[in-house]
Amino acid sequence: MDGMTWLMAVLAAVFAVDAVRMRGRLSALAVLGDARGDGAGSGDAPSASEAAAREAGRPAAAAERDGEARAPSAPGAADDDFAVFAAPGAQVDAETVVAARAYARRHRLDAVDLVPRDLPAVRAMALAQLVDVPSYRRRRLAPGRTAGAAVAVSADLVRRARACENDVADPVRFARFAARLKRYACTGTDLAVAPRLRAPRESLAWRYAVTREVVGGATPFVLGAQFAVFAAIVAGLAMAPAWGLAALVSLHLQPVIAIAGTPVRSRDLWWVALARLPYELALWAVTVARRRPPAPGDPDPVDALRPTYGALLDRGIDRFFEPRRDTCPLCGGRDLRVHLRTTDLLQQKPGRFTLERCRDCGHVFQNPRLSLEGLDFYYRDFYDGLGERGMEFIFGFHDGPYRARAEMLRGHAQPRRWLDVGGGHGHFCCAARDVWPDTAFDMLDLSDAVDDAVDRGWADRGFRGLFPELAADLAGRYDVVSMSHYLEHTRDPAAELDAARTALAPGGHLLVEVPDPESPLGRLLGRYWIPWFQPQHQHLVSRRNLDRMLRERGFEPVVWHRGEAHQRVDFVLAAFLLLDRIAPPTGRPWRPRAGAARRAWRNAVWAAGVPLVLAGRVVDALADPLVRRFGLSNTYRVLARRHP
Repeated sequence: MDGMTWLMAVLAAVFAVDAVRMRGRLSALAVLGDARGDGAGSGDAPSASEAAAREAGRPAAAAERDGEARAPSAPGAADDDFAVFAAPGAQVDAETVVAARAYARRHRLDAVDLVPRDLPAVRAMALAQLVDVPSYRRRRLAPGRTAGAAVAVSADLVRRARACENDVADPVRFARFAARLKRYACTGTDLAVAPRLRAPRESLAWRYAVTREVVGGATPFVLGAQFAVFAAIVAGLAMAPAWGLAALVSLHLQPVIAIAGTPVRSRDLWWVALARLPYELALWAVTVARRRPPAPGDPDPVDALRPTYGALLDRGIDRFFEPRRDTCPLCGGRDLRVHLRTTDLLQQKPGRFTLERCRDCGHVFQNPRLSLEGLDFYYRDFYDGLGERGMEFIFGFHDGPYRARAEMLRGHAQPRRWLDVGGGHGHFCCAARDVWPDTAFDMLDLSDAVDDAVDRGWADRGFRGLFPELAADLAGRYDVVSMSHYLEHTRDPAAELDAARTALAPGGHLLVEVPDPESPLGRLLGRYWIPWFQPQHQHLVSRRNLDRMLRERGFEPVVWHRGEAHQRVDFVLAAFLLLDRIAPPTGRPWRPRAGAARRAWRNAVWAAGVPLVLAGRVVDALADPLVRRFGLSNTYRVLARRHP
């Protein structure tokens, strides 16, 4: 078998396996009115937020924001303590509202996304690709998804999430609304088929915008992968006709295998199955060609920021850097060598950055270091602003690393109060509750994401500010302090460890996870190794140096994880960084406005780069056992006990 034959055989198998996977997900959808969905027992069970508040020992209103949101005003849209938000063109009758409320109360839910029984086949398969229905409700960090028709929301969640009719005014806002609801009711959100609900007609002009809202920065890869698959099948039909036909048949049968006999009854199922390749190629072309501008009254956030960035850059970037130092910040040694020179591969902001290594102690640090003004410039619109939704998606993509950090305490402590420093949006605190349900999780960060984490119920208390400055007020309060991928961002790691000792009670534990600058993967991939993360990472502390710093401050390391802490993303993210460098992202206010030629170039590069990204995934997976076994990981973590 030649290469094309193998490719067609693999594609045929992948389509079949994926169809079975989608079928399993769609088959797991509950149907309003079925015995498993409604019926006796709904009674007066509390909603998810009320139950969680009782378990936490505080009233449900404690985490609510001030102010009151407007519920939908359409007739029949509200039923007691639930409201239904419907997309334009979707008609939700009173019987569906009652059934949705009963289902929600029976299962202690705060939000139920209503899936039309006649959801078109392509949209049904997209939903099945995005949502693992059996685990969706219990997975705290699963991104919120919607079928785009209607959602029933408890009055409590309406208030906390500040929901209003405008949240479902168009498909993009609806997708954003669904994601917000899941964050505010992370174990109280589900999907169910509404038999009487008809799917609203899809506006093709919104397809690109919705795709970008759902998958964020991965949009070029997703669209490129779709085109690459379609092009491969066409090429296969010409170069390996028999196996090309097998792949084509598998592609066309996929909707039937995935949908037929499930609770979803797509009216266009057989038509889509018959005409799938040309139909989806046409949809792809429309998606790429028709980029709907923001809704009337909504300014383009990128254009709105261009004057701000223009003013910042007009003054030059020299002020973003401090003078270069000639001594190591850890040991004072003077034998420094350039370790890496790179540009900003993350946001493509202007500037060149240097990491130097101390030949005496091995410490790797940014030199010259960013100034305070530089930190503000390079962090701007990364974790918040333009970059906030993308980072929410990345941080919530998988809860495994968060749980592994929390599990590290087993056998060493039974934490009552835990402080997560540099907690961002609170993802660790949220995920760790499944491991330590009786623990109070507080968090500390510089950004206003702290307030969001508390409002969502992910963190019990939030503190905004610099840890060394707040430590005295937190003295002795905590059994555990965690710093996960935080220390490398700080200006003075030693001061942060001092603050951790202050906040811990005698005998308490400090958990630190950081990138490993001694990983051979860093030497292999060079500037494209994601843990270098310039210009944000200012200090990359080796295991030996961290061990010494901990012991100097009265900590005794209890257990080290090296292979166990590895995150298998090195090669795939290197591929992403390389493709981004070849074809920089459009829609960045610090870069010139992109024309049609630049957008076409980026789409072409990402379509051609799909095999490179897939190869990166394969290499990461194949290398993972060896990396873990021989301690070659990109990350390490330590649990250390403070001496009494």
